[in-house]
Amino acid sequence: MSGFTIYDLPDRCRVSDRHEPFRRMIHLANVHKKFGQRLAVDDLSLTVPAGEIFGLLGHNGAGKSTAIGMMLGQVWPTSGDVRVCGHDVTSHRALALHKVGAIFETPAFYDYLSGWRNLEILSQYTAPTSAQRIREVVDWVGLTGREQSKVKTYSHGMRARLALAQALLPNPELLILDEPGSGLDPEGIAEMRQTIARLHRELGLTILLSSHLLTEVGQLCTRIAVLQQGRKVFEGQVTEVKAARSKVVLKTPDFAAATALLRERRLISSATEGRFIVLYDGTSTADVTRALVTAGMAVEGIWQHEQTLEDFYLSLTKAPPVLSTRG
Repeated sequence: MSGFTIYDLPDRCRVSDRHEPFRRMIHLANVHKKFGQRLAVDDLSLTVPAGEIFGLLGHNGAGKSTAIGMMLGQVWPTSGDVRVCGHDVTSHRALALHKVGAIFETPAFYDYLSGWRNLEILSQYTAPTSAQRIREVVDWVGLTGREQSKVKTYSHGMRARLALAQALLPNPELLILDEPGSGLDPEGIAEMRQTIARLHRELGLTILLSSHLLTEVGQLCTRIAVLQQGRKVFEGQVTEVKAARSKVVLKTPDFAAATALLRERRLISSATEGRFIVLYDGTSTADVTRALVTAGMAVEGIWQHEQTLEDFYLSLTKAPPVLSTRG
């Protein structure tokens, strides 16, 4: 069962405590982790405030799972400070994780037992859980009616829901979800997204979400951090990413000649892929159109290319990991 971790939440730490002033639910400061000579996490600092859905992005091997492992006390940092719910994970692990539920790596269950019996057994690893609480989480994740079926009869989506139910058993304040949509079909991904959004909205949970599904991250998360080769290359609001100044699409019969003219007039700073231009500050698409038409060049179309989270992510991960910003 090592792939799935939950922690008990004392009665004094319930939903009523969640609406307190700003707290840093997760705080990493200058964290390094080496496995032998390999540096898996390099000087990582990030903060997850209470009440946010925070996305942690990066290719395989970027350091996401190592970072989450350190947050859960399953991997020890080589250096740096890892604090969860205000407590140092390395020196006060039990206290730091009292309010945490997590799906980490591949959830494992007893296939020959029912989903309900799995929840009963797995809850014993921390503290006994009442039948009422098990019923609540089964209802929350949408397993009602199948909770008495053996897990071996569950679809992949139902197993994902059972994993989420286990994470919710201790009534946590913070959920750490490592690829919760992995292997799901489009319908299952949409259902998981709706469930996570509902947990955040109705229970006030703070959620750290690691995922390769950039569309889901864009719809769910309020803030993201991007890792590349163990280093953070971006941290900021998703709204800032979407509102960032992006490329302009220019359709013209002779793109090379048109962009040469626009460069000469210092209206654009760059041109790529035979259709994208980047305007200098203070330049409008009307300025570009006017310059080309005055020079006798046809303009078939010109419009702002809306930057998606995928565009932004790929632009970061294709570049060398030298930029580190805090939003």
